[in-house]
Amino acid sequence: MKNTATLLICCPDRKGLVAAIANFLYTYNANILHADQHQDAAEGLFLMRVEWDLADFTLSIDAFGAAFQPIAERFGMQWKLALSANRPKMAIFVSKYDHCLVDLLYRHQSGELACDIPLIISNHDDTRRLAEFYGIPFHVINVTKDNKAESEAQQFALLEQYQVDFIVLARYMQVLSQEFVKRYPQRVINIHHSFLPAFEGAKPYHRAFERGVKLIGATSHYVTEVLDDGPIIEQDVIRISHRDSVEDLIQKGRDLEKVVLSRAVRWHVESRILEYAKKTVIFD
Repeated sequence: MKNTATLLICCPDRKGLVAAIANFLYTYNANILHADQHQDAAEGLFLMRVEWDLADFTLSIDAFGAAFQPIAERFGMQWKLALSANRPKMAIFVSKYDHCLVDLLYRHQSGELACDIPLIISNHDDTRRLAEFYGIPFHVINVTKDNKAESEAQQFALLEQYQVDFIVLARYMQVLSQEFVKRYPQRVINIHHSFLPAFEGAKPYHRAFERGVKLIGATSHYVTEVLDDGPIIEQDVIRISHRDSVEDLIQKGRDLEKVVLSRAVRWHVESRILEYAKKTVIFD
C-alpha cells in the first residue's frame, strides 16, 4: 500500500508557479513521485497535479493547509489535497442493465479501484444477486414520476448514513433532480451510451442506426443540472458498418460503456481530474 499525498491546483497562469510549489514541498523533504501540469492559454489558467511520498515528509497533514495558504493566496489558487490512505466511498446506482455494475464490482475486487463500495442503490431488484455475491448492501427504492422527491429523500438518507463521497450511475435510468446534483457537485459520474454531444438523451443507439453513422461511442461525464451536458471525463468509439443491426450496435456499445466508465471512476479515485470551464483535464 502506497502512502502518498496528491495536490491538485488551478489558478491564473503566471511565472514562478512551478518553482513555488516545488520549493514548498522540498522545504518539508517531500519526495515527488509524479508531477504534471497544463497551461490553458485561452482561459489563462495553470493546472497542476503533484504526488509525493509521505514517508519522509516532515510537515503533518493537519498543518498542511495553514502552511500552504500563503502560497495559495499569493497566486490565487484553488487547491485540493487527497491522501492515498483515505479510500473514498463510492455508491453505485443501477437499474436493470448490469454490464457496467459487473465490471465495476470485478475491478474493485481485483484491486483496480482504490475505493470502498458501502452500498448499491437500484430502482429494480434485478441486480440484487450481484450485490449479494460481492457482499455489498443492496437497497431498492422505487422511483416514479409522482414520488421522485420522496425516493430521493430515501437516497439522501442512505448516502449520509454510509458517508458516501461520490456516486456512480452505472446505467441508472433515472434523471436526477437539480437538488440532487447540487448536493454532490462534481461527485456524480454518469455513463452515457453515445459519443456526446451527439445523440444525447434516450435511445441513442436507435438514433445512430437511423442516421447510418459509421462510429458509435460512449461518454463518461460529471452530472450537472443540464441532461448529458456535464464536463466529459472519458470517451471511446468503435467502428460499425451497414451490416450492423440496432442490436449489434447495442452489444458493441455495452463493451465500450463499461470500459469508459471504469476509466473515469479510476481517474476520479486517483485524483487525476481537474474540472474547469465546463471541461476537464485528465493527468496521466
